[in-house]
Parts: sequence; C-alpha cells; structure tokens
Amino acid sequence: MTTRATTGSRRAADAPYDAMTWIAAGTFRMGSDDHYPEERPAHQVTVDGFWIDQHPVTNRQFARFVQKTRHVTVAERVPDAADYPGAKLELLVPASTVFVKQDHPVDLRDPYNWWTYIPGADWQHPQGPGSSIKNRPDDPVVHVAWEDVTAYADWIGKRIPTEAEWEFAARGGLDGATYAWGEEFAPDGRHLANTWQGEFPLDNTRADGYEGTSPIATYPPNGYGLYDMIGNVWEWTSDWYAAHTETAHACCTVTNPRGADQDSSYDPRQPVRIPRRVTKGGSHLCAPNYCRRYRPAARMAQPIDTSTSHLGFRCVA
Repeated sequence: MTTRATTGSRRAADAPYDAMTWIAAGTFRMGSDDHYPEERPAHQVTVDGFWIDQHPVTNRQFARFVQKTRHVTVAERVPDAADYPGAKLELLVPASTVFVKQDHPVDLRDPYNWWTYIPGADWQHPQGPGSSIKNRPDDPVVHVAWEDVTAYADWIGKRIPTEAEWEFAARGGLDGATYAWGEEFAPDGRHLANTWQGEFPLDNTRADGYEGTSPIATYPPNGYGLYDMIGNVWEWTSDWYAAHTETAHACCTVTNPRGADQDSSYDPRQPVRIPRRVTKGGSHLCAPNYCRRYRPAARMAQPIDTSTSHLGFRCVA
C-alpha cells in the first residue's frame, strides 16, 4: 500500500523558481509486468521520504545556473578524440542529438531515421543553429548530459533522484496504475500530458496543443502536485541501467534500491563503452504506434555522454 505524500513546499534560498514538494516514505509496486520487457518484473520497493522539484528544471533556471557558474555543457564542448577511438573527425565538434520529423514512412526499428547529430545544437539552440529558447523560458531545459545535470544539482544543493524515488513520485499515490492519473490514457478525450498524437515520426496532430516541448505546468499535476512527470521530456535518474530482472528481489521488499553497478550498464552492442543511466517519464515524442512509454513504470537507458532534444531532469533533496 502506497503512503501518500505529505503536502508541503519550499524554495531554496538562492533559487526563486525552485518550488519543491515533500514525498513521505512509503512502499509501492515498481515496474510493470504488462508492457515492455525491461520493466519486468513488478516488485515491491520502499523509499525514504524526500523533497522533489515540482517540475523539470527550466531554461530560465538553467540559464541562471550558467550565468552564475559559467558552466559549459557537454554539447558545447569539442569531444576528446581519445574517448571515441575511430570516430570521424567531422563528428568531433560541439553538437547534440536532435529529433527531425520525417516526410515519408521509415523503418521504426532504426532510430537513426529520425535522430540527427547536429553541430551547434545545445540547450540554447535546441533545434540547432538558428533556433533559440528566447521565447521558451519556462520549457524544460534539454540537451543536458549527465555531467551537466549533476553540476546543476551540486550548485543548487540537491541531487538527481534514484529511479525508485522518481517512479514513486510519478505515481502520485496511485500504486500499480498504468498512468500517473489512472487507467485511461485520455479520460473524456482530455490529454493530461505532452505526448505525440498521430503516426510517429511523420504526423503529429497536436491534439494536446504542442508538437515539441511545452511550458511546465501546462498539464494538470499528479496526485502529489508534481508537473510533467509523464511526457514533455524524459528525465535523468541516478541509477545505472540494468533490467529489473537483475536488481529486483521476488522474495522481499527492497528498501531504497540504487539500481545496478556501472559495469552492468554498458551496451554490449556498442563499440565504445559508455556507461548508461536510467531515464524515466517518456516525452513529447512518445506515440501509440512506436513508444508507449508515457507511464511511470517505463524506463530507458541513456549513455551519460549523450544529450538530446527530448531529455531533461529534475532534482530531489
């Protein structure tokens, strides 16, 4: 049985936009047996209480961090050739990965059909050179790699949530529910998160009002008063990635799990060994015909050196 959150909030002394909510300690069913293999098995987990940001870190917040610290994100730096043996020289430039909508059917088994590594794409230029966040101060910041999100968290005096903390908060007190708001994706035809409507990656009807990222708090909060836990942007967690089959315990409830070890997180299919962390929540690119990961149980692996146009973060304390 899930323990519901104790309502409360605070603002960090030097972070005027940084409202947080207290989530009381509790036990819940983590994962799912009904969807993607990496979510199985569903298993009991207990987490201690924690504060969590009410919404993802925004462009406005991240800009303040950069102004104060002069932080240069991973996407804005020239990659070290020694870290990527055999890489083409034209790829060793400041760049990030951007979703590019297609105008013809493509093989959905190959994500490179819509992901493009674009020089000059970064948190200030989310679609690449010529794009801007000038009119998007309250959209979640994107194009942030693991080093960037931990730098922000250290600066603000917080940390990145574990996968268990994140999922417990995302469920909003609805233990075992498919979505953060219940069992129906769009109750009475109302969209409760920023996802893709239509045929991905060709046509987004924008029935929910947006095609790309949306300002935080555009959609209703979950039962704990948290915004955008589902959709809009994926969010980093601190756990190294592994299938739940490697970390779950059928015999007993696990308290404050911390996922796998780093060595278990590597993708054996990749020639360069880059460790991966768990990301959660789905994004505005999740679509019924391709990626039904707009659910609290959903999870994906993200290389720590990689930033994209649909990945952001929030902090806990």
